[in-house]
Amino acid sequence: MISLLAPIFQGEWAAYGETLACSPRVPADAVRVADLIADPALLAGLLRQHARHLRVHGTDLRPVASAWSLHYLNALLPPVAAAASLLQHGFPMAPARVWLTFAEGAVPQCFHITDEGQPLHGAGTAERYAALLQEHLAPLFLQLTRLTRIAPKILWGNAARYLEPVLEQGLAASGQAPAVAQDLDHLLHQPHWGRDDNPMFTPPRRAVRLEAGAPASIALHRQCCLYYLLPEEGYCAACPLAPEFRKTRA
Repeated sequence: MISLLAPIFQGEWAAYGETLACSPRVPADAVRVADLIADPALLAGLLRQHARHLRVHGTDLRPVASAWSLHYLNALLPPVAAAASLLQHGFPMAPARVWLTFAEGAVPQCFHITDEGQPLHGAGTAERYAALLQEHLAPLFLQLTRLTRIAPKILWGNAARYLEPVLEQGLAASGQAPAVAQDLDHLLHQPHWGRDDNPMFTPPRRAVRLEAGAPASIALHRQCCLYYLLPEEGYCAACPLAPEFRKTRA
């Protein structure tokens, strides 16, 4: 684990900090993120490997792209967002400066950088997150959309699904630090970023379901991740497209 992250990711949280590594030499089997974005055949090959891993047949790779992106975001966002918001530090997230290694089935496992970037104390949310969101995720999501026709809102909804708990946990751990609260509001609760739409913003949805015989209010995910289209998966417990929740809005 990068020493800068060690005070944040301790105990049961350690695994979330170990998905970002820093060394002057990257692993021999690592793939540069810039090459994933620039080479459609390379990314398509990884998606086909992941489809076989998920036992998906047919030509519709939208749920495969979503599932693959969830693994990608689960590895990428916790260490990078924790550093950006809690430490006011920017890791180098431009695609040309990040490499990725995979587990079996082309599952994204660990990101590799060759230097630790720089402190960004006093910088606003947009500046601290620009490399991650605009330079890294936006072109990657665009390429996934081109290859599979998956809706961009699903990919950005997947990003929000992992970014929100990281920031909420960071807010609690920091004693409600104003800078973290500002990041949470700017990234997830504002419909616009300046003149541009915020791709991670979706009005919140809540639903009521019975738990132990009593009604309980639950927060639904911003977007369906399409897992219900995968073999033997079905709808998750907070899917906005699940039949019992489909018409529920708040």
